[in-house]
Amino acid sequence: MEFFKPNMKIDFMKQRKVAAVLSIVLFLLSLLSLSINGLNLGLDFTGGTQVQLNFPHAADLNQIRHNLQKAGFKEAIVNSYGNSKDVLVSLVPKQSMENTDIKDEIVRQILVVLPEAKVQQVDSIGSQVGQELATKGALAVVIALLGTMLYIALRFEWRFSVGSTVALIHDPLLILGLFSFFHLEFNLIALAALLTVIGYSLNDTIVIFDRIRENFRKLRKAEPIEVINQSINQTLSRTIMTSALTLMVVLALFFLGGSMLHEFALAMIIGIVVGTYSSIYVAGSLSLMLGLTRQHLLPEPKEVLDNRP
Repeated sequence: MEFFKPNMKIDFMKQRKVAAVLSIVLFLLSLLSLSINGLNLGLDFTGGTQVQLNFPHAADLNQIRHNLQKAGFKEAIVNSYGNSKDVLVSLVPKQSMENTDIKDEIVRQILVVLPEAKVQQVDSIGSQVGQELATKGALAVVIALLGTMLYIALRFEWRFSVGSTVALIHDPLLILGLFSFFHLEFNLIALAALLTVIGYSLNDTIVIFDRIRENFRKLRKAEPIEVINQSINQTLSRTIMTSALTLMVVLALFFLGGSMLHEFALAMIIGIVVGTYSSIYVAGSLSLMLGLTRQHLLPEPKEVLDNRP
């Protein structure tokens, strides 16, 4: 079943200059937001204490947050955990959280302002561990980008490699920019979504690039811009169906998965939309701008050795 006929003739490349300006503006705004606001790193990266609480009735998160702020926990993060009666309280470190006495004091202060709560579990993450996780997370993103760049360079052609790499940098940076601008918490779950988006965007790009390479060999007299347009039109049904179905699942996670999955689902929602856009307008357009032609994708002719005397 196809929602779009493969012989459609939508001129995607006609809007490539407008799309390029839009991408550059969003890219620069994301960089600006990151340089000014930075990221609101979660306890996974900063270190701190998490306390799991259980209430005999449905918990009022706003009231809990208000009571904790009155007790001096100005930056307390309160989320539902599991069901409406379970709450996860995250506290940023004001001093070392390695000391058991400090953890006991934190629990005591929480129970003073929340007497109905029952403490289920207390976990601490040291600042050194948080910094190590942040370093490894950044390294994971860099390795993923380098690996995909090398893969596409070997499978296709260097112009495709450059286009796809710029698209792969473009997508996660826009996600980080939105997290920075709206001061959303960026934790390990959000990082997992970021890495997932890189793979998702790469998959879309490879499907289009495969069709472009195939059509360059079939359509011998067509101009490069015509080949790229036709290739995008032929894969449009697959792209829209994949994106729409994935988006439906992620929207269900966002609205029904609880606050613990909000950051993951939100990063995925942004990534699906941006990734679909960049596969068409960033990767393909940039390859065209770099002078991609049919000759670049044809196998090199084999030399025939003449052994005659």
